[in-house]
Amino acid sequence: MQDLSSTIEEIRGRLENSRMPVVLSGAGISAESGVPTFRGAGGLWKNMRAEDLATPEAFERDPVLVWEFYDYRRRVLAGVRPNPAHYALVRLAERFKDLTIITQNVDGLHSLAGSPKVLELHGNIWRTRCLGCGRVEENRDVPITIPPRCACGGMLRPDVVWFGEALPADVIEAAFEAADRTDFMFVVGTSGVVQPAASLAPRAKANGAYLVEINPDATPISTVMDVVVKEKAGEFLPRLVGI
Repeated sequence: MQDLSSTIEEIRGRLENSRMPVVLSGAGISAESGVPTFRGAGGLWKNMRAEDLATPEAFERDPVLVWEFYDYRRRVLAGVRPNPAHYALVRLAERFKDLTIITQNVDGLHSLAGSPKVLELHGNIWRTRCLGCGRVEENRDVPITIPPRCACGGMLRPDVVWFGEALPADVIEAAFEAADRTDFMFVVGTSGVVQPAASLAPRAKANGAYLVEINPDATPISTVMDVVVKEKAGEFLPRLVGI
């Protein structure tokens, strides 16, 4: 393991002078809690790819099948808890009241850990949205009644962004604004591939922000970073914030 002492001191020095730090998080931070990937090699459910189930067309064609898939995912996630990286970010938010977390994850672990200001780009698997009245509410039923219905009688769907759908306009607008205003950004456990999240770090850099990537593997956006820490977030972030 590399000696990170000087790197930590440099990052701490930059943080102390930061006005409104931002954290961009991806699947890597959730993987340290044991959240499995439902995409890519081996990411099959009943011999079907997640990409073929998480679409508006699939839901219109067979809402019961899609809900069975999401009920399975919710049951898997029900036993998952935040890891030390999530809690380190909570501690950071206590020191920096304007800290914003922008996450690509739908598992809700940042909020479960206690982070107060989280922008969920792709939604949250623990929320439902009514296709009739539009009502959005938290639902942690495991298992969930399939297919679930709203009090108005309308069909409920997971409040997540499916393939082919646009991100919530208010959330992505807030994320862009945070990237434009921040002077310090952590990029934690994200591949740097999926847009528009992948554009946030370069956007912050263009506006003068100091960028720190925390990821065991290099990513396509590593080259724009000021510091690249090739460590697990759950090991590095607690050490950085002193817990």
